[in-house]
Amino acid sequence: MRGRMPGHSRSILVVLAFAVGCADEPSQQPADAAANLEVPAWAADAIWYQIFVERFRNGDPSNDPTVHDIAGVTDQAAPDGWRPTPWGHDWYRQERWAAATGKDFYGTVTFRRYGGDLQGVMDQLDYLQGLGVTALYLNPVNDAPSLHKYDARNYRHIDRNFGPDPRGDEARTAAEDPTDPATWSWTAADSLFLALVEEVHRRGMRIIVDYSWNHTGITFWAWRDILAHQRGSRFADWYEIERFDDPATRDTNEFAYRGWVGVPWLPEWKKIGRPAGETHGAIDGNLVPGVRDLVFSVTRRWLDPNGDGDPSDGVDGFRLDVAEMVPLGFWREYRRFVRSVNPNAYLVGEIWWEQWPDKMYDPAPWLRGDVFDAVMNYRWYMPTRSFFAGAPPGMTASWYAAYLDSLTAGITPSHLRVMMNLTASHDTPRFGTSVYNPGRYKYHASPRDDPDYRIDRPDERTRRVQQMILTQQFTYVGAPHIWNGDEVGMWGADDPDERKPMVWGDQRYEDEATHPFGRVRRRDRVAPDTVLFQFYRDLIALRRQHLRLFADGTLTWLLTDDARSVLVYERVLGDQHAIVAFNATEEPHEVSVTAVGAYRIAFPQGDAVAVGDGSLTVPLPALTASVWIRD
Repeated sequence: MRGRMPGHSRSILVVLAFAVGCADEPSQQPADAAANLEVPAWAADAIWYQIFVERFRNGDPSNDPTVHDIAGVTDQAAPDGWRPTPWGHDWYRQERWAAATGKDFYGTVTFRRYGGDLQGVMDQLDYLQGLGVTALYLNPVNDAPSLHKYDARNYRHIDRNFGPDPRGDEARTAAEDPTDPATWSWTAADSLFLALVEEVHRRGMRIIVDYSWNHTGITFWAWRDILAHQRGSRFADWYEIERFDDPATRDTNEFAYRGWVGVPWLPEWKKIGRPAGETHGAIDGNLVPGVRDLVFSVTRRWLDPNGDGDPSDGVDGFRLDVAEMVPLGFWREYRRFVRSVNPNAYLVGEIWWEQWPDKMYDPAPWLRGDVFDAVMNYRWYMPTRSFFAGAPPGMTASWYAAYLDSLTAGITPSHLRVMMNLTASHDTPRFGTSVYNPGRYKYHASPRDDPDYRIDRPDERTRRVQQMILTQQFTYVGAPHIWNGDEVGMWGADDPDERKPMVWGDQRYEDEATHPFGRVRRRDRVAPDTVLFQFYRDLIALRRQHLRLFADGTLTWLLTDDARSVLVYERVLGDQHAIVAFNATEEPHEVSVTAVGAYRIAFPQGDAVAVGDGSLTVPLPALTASVWIRD
């Protein structure tokens, strides 16, 4: 928001009727999408945990990447002497091979690999279940040379270094016809992934995986064929090729193409039927038939691996990368196809910046029942950070409430219930670091862009602000999301610094004592924040104990006190009531709100309090939140 709403101290009352179904919602979908309108009911109950596999846990050091495995991220070879980085390495301290290049930290960090793999995920399912999460979202696990895997080498197999037999998997893949699913085998990494899916389901959890249907890497088999045969390649019309090389001009190479946001290592699939000059947003169009068929074949492979018509052995949905760059015509076909294989599959799109860093897309055009069930809800976090953390300052309680209300416009209640509400991800500063630095959201959020950006361990005040935001996240409408490591207090600036290896209690870590540009900094011990971890676990337990109330209940603002930065709302479902109160200032306050019956402090734990004269008086220490449940 560019302007500022005038503050006021009187209460505002806004009721959002979050119904379970779509029966009473106006239909804005084409008739042929009618069978796909409903969102999967389980997604409203999810507590998401996002895993970046390469940086989560090294469960099998025997499959760690080699120089051969990481070739092709760019056109640069790995530095001489390259080897995987030890898990507990001081993040900003360059390895010998990196320092020998003469480049700074950011010039070599993309070559780092730590050896995280699927066995590491399997080994920590007890940890995840003990935390209380119920749904896993894995960043891309398709075979790719990079650390992030958005530069697919192929879509149909799990990354060779995520499984137990990299060389065997490479040979099996090479023996297949990538255009013919009948020739596709199951690699060792594929089999381990399917075992992970089975174990996740056995534990009553869900799992989705991330794919980019917008672009590939430069090692992708179809792209390599184009480079070799140019206009003569049978895949010549699959990518956004602007000019092919002219063989008559031997001394020059005219080959030119479109890469994702100009990155040449991520060539884009060709889009057809979209308006001229329009490359982003809710626009018509599609992918070329060959690419569409490939995507559908890969999608079916992971939704129903054994092809028996029962999708219980497959993934539960997909997170879809840079979704605003892929035309709506494709997404509508994709949804129909996905739902024909698994009627309960969940589709969540990355719909983010319309104009960075000022304006995010309104996701309503993608949430009409014919495209996605939800989006990654960065729009929720930006104003939430501003109100609770003063980052940037100036947002009042009444403005914040009105801002959140504005985000629901044009989106049905059933879709709002399954939105993925996140405080951080692999594309943003860590949650704690984001709160610790009070500048604009995701703007100059790195020591590369701001020499004063704080990269050290966030302070105690930051943790208290985090706890307020978490209380709002876990009691608000939508499914809460955790970026792996935030629950143990990991810190880090924007990409790539938010992608540090996960901090585990049974691993040894060097202190963080190095600055990427050689400046003086505080030495910080790297270890799990057990206090913050317990806070997460308690909040998750609260939400799961009162799941129907927090997933399905109405939300009413009871008090927005701008002068004292106090905010109170109520969640109601039938005879279930919760009052959630926040004090976002450094001074203690006491607030009274209308209430009937007897309440107890459910979070933090406390005693029952009788309501007198139809009101509930809530004491709020500085920078705290309380949740009161009616007995």
